[in-house]
Amino acid sequence: MRIVALGDSLTAGYGVLSQEAFPDRLEAALVKRGHDVDIVNAGVSGDTVADGLARLDWALADGADGVIVELGANDMLRGHDPALVRDSLDELLSRLDDTGLPVLVAGMRAAPNLGADYAARFDPIFPELAEKHGALLYPFFLDGVASDASLNQADRMHPNAAGVEIIVERILPSVEALIERINDKS
Repeated sequence: MRIVALGDSLTAGYGVLSQEAFPDRLEAALVKRGHDVDIVNAGVSGDTVADGLARLDWALADGADGVIVELGANDMLRGHDPALVRDSLDELLSRLDDTGLPVLVAGMRAAPNLGADYAARFDPIFPELAEKHGALLYPFFLDGVASDASLNQADRMHPNAAGVEIIVERILPSVEALIERINDKS
């Protein structure tokens, strides 16, 4: 089974060894649990949702049985208009709908320093669009890691190897639900 992890630096593994990056650690955890799965690292540091949309065909070129979409952090950090982020993610998920591939949306949340108004417009994007497109949702990719300095690199934005392990541990049930959807299609 081939699952493409389409994302930004959080997927690509910025600042950690390749074998410590999210896709590699997720694959190892899934294999340990008995799944025959290949997690493809289609993460590009700095990517926004629009960037992920622009390279979707490339990311899926070698085939996929399912997709994890982990995008939005760079949009948020750059203060992009949530309406534009929503439009790009909606289009990306629509294009994935057309492929028939099961999808897991790994959501993002606005940083507190962006204010309550921004958060009120940004945070609902991921659950609302996951529901609209019938995708699975993991509400916050950095759950349990974002505010813990010991789980992040010096930049306080990218998880260190220990932080990646927490992300994998917490998202694992959602990825197993994705695998179940993939198996149901077979």
